[in-house]
Amino acid sequence: MRYTELQRSIEGMSQRMLTHTLRQLQRDGVVVRDAYAEVPPRVEYALTDLGTSLLDAVTVLIDWAGSHHDEICANRAGYDELREE
Repeated sequence: MRYTELQRSIEGMSQRMLTHTLRQLQRDGVVVRDAYAEVPPRVEYALTDLGTSLLDAVTVLIDWAGSHHDEICANRAGYDELREE
């Protein structure tokens, strides 16, 4: 994906944080960055094999969180009520 596509698809993340996160993921070998000498400059990011294997694990976590969302929200509300007392 191009940088601007990533930025548009992730709401609430600043440009600085996205750049920092992408650099860390690149450093870890999770993504690869391809820069093209064009006008205007074009940069694309792609998952490596390591990144693809991480995607499988994260997908399972997302599915789990979705299945337990109501329970988690209820637990948070109960916890917050106790903290207010």
